[in-house]
Amino acid sequence: MGILSRTSYVIRSKINALLNRAEDPTETLDYSYEKMRDELQQVKQGIADLTTQKKRLEIQKRRLEENVEKHNDQARQAIQQDREDLARKALEKKQAKMTQIEELDTQIANLQDTQDTLVQKKDELQSRIEEFRTKKETMKARYEAAEASSRVSEAMSGVGDEMADVGRALERAEERTDEMEARSAAMDELMESGALDDVLSDKDSIERELEAGRTNAEVDAELETLKAEMGKSSAPAEESEAEADAEVDIEAEVVDEEVEAELEELKNDEESSS
Repeated sequence: MGILSRTSYVIRSKINALLNRAEDPTETLDYSYEKMRDELQQVKQGIADLTTQKKRLEIQKRRLEENVEKHNDQARQAIQQDREDLARKALEKKQAKMTQIEELDTQIANLQDTQDTLVQKKDELQSRIEEFRTKKETMKARYEAAEASSRVSEAMSGVGDEMADVGRALERAEERTDEMEARSAAMDELMESGALDDVLSDKDSIERELEAGRTNAEVDAELETLKAEMGKSSAPAEESEAEADAEVDIEAEVVDEEVEAELEELKNDEESSS
């Protein structure tokens, strides 16, 4: 196969593929049905024309038959008048008319045969058209059902893709929600433990402990005041407080000594480095 032949073949193939995609079978069926109806109409018109022609010949035949009777009467009248010559002429015209009548009979018979054949073909064609119409409607219904099913399938396929996206979005939303719930629970736990306050506060641990000690001391003093007002003894409490103060003083002295020692060590390091 040459290059031009192959190119032509490819072009025809592509054109046929485009036509097949563009073709609507239902329109093709309707068009074929209308063409068959047009052919049937032409056959009916042909039968009508043929019948008209046959009727004309039959009318002409009747007129010739009337002339035959007329010539018979003329021949009788001529014989009665002893005009044999006129009788002969009348009989000659009668014979000519009889010949024409025979020819017309042959033509009428031929037309009748043709008409019968056309009527038979017309009936067959009409039967085929009705059969084709039934098949056409059935095929159209099947095609439309298949087309609707195809559209539904395509729509369902599109919905499937969309549902997959929705499913993934739901998974992401669920993960995000779990993360937020966990974070909220952690924040609540930190709030309950006080750790969050410690993180947010600008005070160090020593200041917080000292502040807690002052608060406790104030509470204890207020408690002793209430006891004194209510007439209850506070001596044991005072003794306990004195003992606690003594312990605090001892711890403070130890801390001061450690601090002084660390300061002296820092000074020595500075002098040796300089």
